Amino acid sequence: MIRRSLACMLTLGLVACATQPPSPSPTPQASGAPNKPVPIAKGPAEAAPEAAAASAAPVDLAPVPFEVARANFVRDTAARYGIPAAQIQATLDQAQIRDPIIAAMSRPAERVKPWNEYRPMFISQARIDGGRKFLAQHRDELMRVQSRTGVPAEVIVAIIGVETSYGGNTGSYRVLDALYTLAFKYPRSGDPAKLEREVRRELFFRDELARLFALTRDEKLDITSIKGSYAGAMGMGQFMPSSYLDYAVDGNGDGRRDLFNSYDDVFSSIANYFVKKGGWVRGGPVAVPATLAAGHEEFNPTEWAPTWTLSDLAARGYQPRSPVPAGLTATPITLEASTGKQYWLGFQNYYAITRYNLSKMYAMAVFQLSQAIAGQELPPA
Repeated sequence: MIRRSLACMLTLGLVACATQPPSPSPTPQASGAPNKPVPIAKGPAEAAPEAAAASAAPVDLAPVPFEVARANFVRDTAARYGIPAAQIQATLDQAQIRDPIIAAMSRPAERVKPWNEYRPMFISQARIDGGRKFLAQHRDELMRVQSRTGVPAEVIVAIIGVETSYGGNTGSYRVLDALYTLAFKYPRSGDPAKLEREVRRELFFRDELARLFALTRDEKLDITSIKGSYAGAMGMGQFMPSSYLDYAVDGNGDGRRDLFNSYDDVFSSIANYFVKKGGWVRGGPVAVPATLAAGHEEFNPTEWAPTWTLSDLAARGYQPRSPVPAGLTATPITLEASTGKQYWLGFQNYYAITRYNLSKMYAMAVFQLSQAIAGQELPPA
C-alpha cells in the first residue's frame, strides 16, 4: 500500500497498495490441457499485467486546461455525492500543487530487483522482532479479527509492517494536496507511447480525490488535515479513498471507520480487504515451495489467478515440496534467488495478497514476514 510506501515504489510505480484498478479474473481451467492458448510471459512477470489497457474504456487524450478540468470536477463531484459545489470549490482553494510529489511520480522506474535483493528490504531481524512485539501488544484485537474473518493475525501484522513499519511511517503529505496534485498535474513524460497511461493515471487520481470528499464527509474527517503518502494512501494499512470507502470496517462498534487511530478498525479493515477483494480462504495455504522437473520449461502465465489444478501443473513439471490438500488450484511462481531460481506454487490466499499490491514479490515478502513473525524458519533468499 508509499510515503507512497517503499513497497509500492519497488513495484514499477503502482498507484497505491490497498486499491488497484479492477481486472477480470480468468475462468478456471478444467484438469488437463486448456481449451484455448494460454498467454505466457517470456519470464516471471513482477508487475501484474492483468489490468490491461486493451480491456479498459477509451479515454480522450486531448489536453484539457487546468481551469476547465477543475470546474468540471467541482460540478461532477457535487452531482455525484450531493456535496455543495461551493464547499468543494472552497476546499480546493486550500489545496496546493506540490512539486515534490510531481518529482516523485516522475522518477524513472527502478529495475526490477531479483528476489535475493528485494526480500532483505522488507524482511530483517528488526522487522521480524518489531512484528512479534506488535502482535503481542495487540494480540486480543488481532485474534478476534482472525476468528471472525479467517485471516491470520500474523498476516495482518506483516501488512502493517511492510506498509508503514507498524504504524511508524504513515506518510507526511496532506492527502488533499497529494490527490489534488496528481488529479490535475500528473506528470507527462512527453513520450507519445506513455500518454494514454499517464492520462489514465491522472483520471484515476481525480476519481480518488472525488472519493476523498465523500469519505471525509461520511467518516467526519477533516479533509484539510489528514496526512498520508505522496499518492494519497492513508493510515497504518495505506488505504486509498476508494478502498477506505469500499472495504474499511468499524471494528470496535463506535459508529466510525477510523484507519488512523483505531487498531480494531485497522485490523478488521485489512482482513476485510483480503476477504472481500481477494477471496481469502479460511484455513487455506498461501504458498509452498515446489520443484520443476528437468526437461520442462518454466510456466509463467500472464494472469495470476490460481486456476491450475495440481494435475495441470504436474504435467508441466511442477511438484509441491510439501503435502497440499486435494482439490486445490494454484499458480506457479518463479523467484530469482541468490542460489538460482526458486519455484513456488501460490494458492488463493497468495492471490489475495497480490490484490493488496499487484506484485508477486510483495506478496511473497508479506507471506514470509508473516511466517517469521509466527516463529517459522524462512528459506534462504
